[in-house]
Amino acid sequence: MGRGGVPKDRTDGPERKCIATGEVQPKHGLIRFVVGPEGQIVPDILGKLPGRGIYVAADRDALELAVKKKLFSRAAKTQVTVPEGLVDEVERQLARRVVDLISLQRKGGKAVAGYEKVKSWLQTEEVEVLIQASDGSGRGKSKLSTPHYGHYIGWLTADELGLAFGRQTVIHGALASGGLTLRVVEEAQRLKGVREGKAGKGQSKG
Repeated sequence: MGRGGVPKDRTDGPERKCIATGEVQPKHGLIRFVVGPEGQIVPDILGKLPGRGIYVAADRDALELAVKKKLFSRAAKTQVTVPEGLVDEVERQLARRVVDLISLQRKGGKAVAGYEKVKSWLQTEEVEVLIQASDGSGRGKSKLSTPHYGHYIGWLTADELGLAFGRQTVIHGALASGGLTLRVVEEAQRLKGVREGKAGKGQSKG
């Protein structure tokens, strides 16, 4: 299954079961958690912490259900502590992860920011991913189109993109193919599931 435009033809790697939905899917569509030394649940965004992994789909509803129904304790087969604001912490860490990956692509010459530079890259068909700030002007963003067979990321803020590109704020960015670009797309999809679930709650769904 190609989730949110992420190509399926890559090696998806091992699959894991979400404790909230019961669905089995590739690990890159899930959030891994481990039980820390004090018996607390710790998000493992990079998937490298020691211990037995507990997996939840990268979806705000699934994460909130896991917290509400005390599914972490059931999965761990022991009583665990779930920190206050765990889902928001997952969102923060995912956003930081995407920002860091974009920054690495920029340093490798595979990312540009700014309307004119992005427009130029789009015209030369170098672009694999078009990135636009969620809080940027809709009129300005509509002037640039996602590349054919490419990807679009539109749920990072101008401040977050500014961090990625070493500027105050950024509205338009682009990534070339290769390097860490596929990883950026995958991590951004996880962030979208956690972040846009929140946007759909307290606000009217557009």
